Amino acid sequence: MEEKRIRYGMLINLLINALAFYVTAYIVPGIHIENLQSLAVVSIVWGVLSIVLKPILILLTLPVNIMTLGLFTFVINAFMIMIVSGIVPGFRVDSFGTALLGAVVLSLLNVVLGKLV
Repeated sequence: MEEKRIRYGMLINLLINALAFYVTAYIVPGIHIENLQSLAVVSIVWGVLSIVLKPILILLTLPVNIMTLGLFTFVINAFMIMIVSGIVPGFRVDSFGTALLGAVVLSLLNVVLGKLV
């Protein structure tokens, strides 16, 4: 039963990320997603990077993150968006500034969508 709940939660999280990326690409000029397959792969790769890479980056940048009261996390997310852009064909981000704006929008959308579910 618990295993089923975990799988369901992971699927919901994947769908929330996909919807958040879709809306972010619609709102932020300079973030482009070609098709739904690319969107699905972006969501999966984002989830994997969030589990594997993000904790390492947050730990390595902890002093800066503390000094900026956590705002440096947006820079980490922007860096991860650039990594996803380099990995996934069909997903393109024009610049780091665009990725930073996208990281802010994506974070806000994830909070809002997470609260709705």
